[in-house]
Amino acid sequence: MSEPGSTDRRRGSVAVGVVAALAGVLFATSATLFEDDADRSPTNLVDLARVETARLEDNEAEVSALRTQRDALVAAQQPLAEPDTGSSGLTALAAGRTPVTGPGVVVELWDAPVPPDLTASGLHPDDLVVHQQDLEAVINALWTGGAEAMMIQDQRITSTSSVRCVGNVLLLHGRHYSPPYRISAIGDPEALREAVETSAEVAVYLQYVDALGLGWSFTEDEEIEMPAYTGSLRLNHAQAG
Repeated sequence: MSEPGSTDRRRGSVAVGVVAALAGVLFATSATLFEDDADRSPTNLVDLARVETARLEDNEAEVSALRTQRDALVAAQQPLAEPDTGSSGLTALAAGRTPVTGPGVVVELWDAPVPPDLTASGLHPDDLVVHQQDLEAVINALWTGGAEAMMIQDQRITSTSSVRCVGNVLLLHGRHYSPPYRISAIGDPEALREAVETSAEVAVYLQYVDALGLGWSFTEDEEIEMPAYTGSLRLNHAQAG
């Protein structure tokens, strides 16, 4: 006859072992996202972005499924806790861990049409695309205007999100997007509009909208739904600006 409690200890040990195994698989699966294929020779960055996006989405689906299994096993080993509406609840909201719904605004930016004779126009291709600083100008203005939550394309934005552009390709949370770029923000629509309209950086972009035909759309929405961010919040490094 086994000693009292030995069965519970064995069950807990097995569960911990399964969690550890899943965590190892998660690590190994995530690592494959950065492996280079020896025979891959992309002709340009845009083609590479398109090819890698499809491969990345398949890997992310696998990682998400494994993460769900891991979280379920971890939760089974922990006592139930009452919902937290205090400071930790606010922290979860700020980190994008809580789905939110509310009124707000939607801003869209897209590239300008290419003139029939680009050389004769005196323009450079870079003049006709939405750049990283253009997106950052809108994002910063919306935060300044009191945005409570934000989303770019279908990705929830957090304090560790990095918005990067290469040409007219947006890199966000390991995925690649092409214009039009859609920025949604939940908050007081009037305050958000005022913040955008009074932003000096946004004003520069709007000058190019008038001069070159870059895309711009600003609309108010009575109800915007944003899912919770489910990726990692770990910050690998930071650099003072």
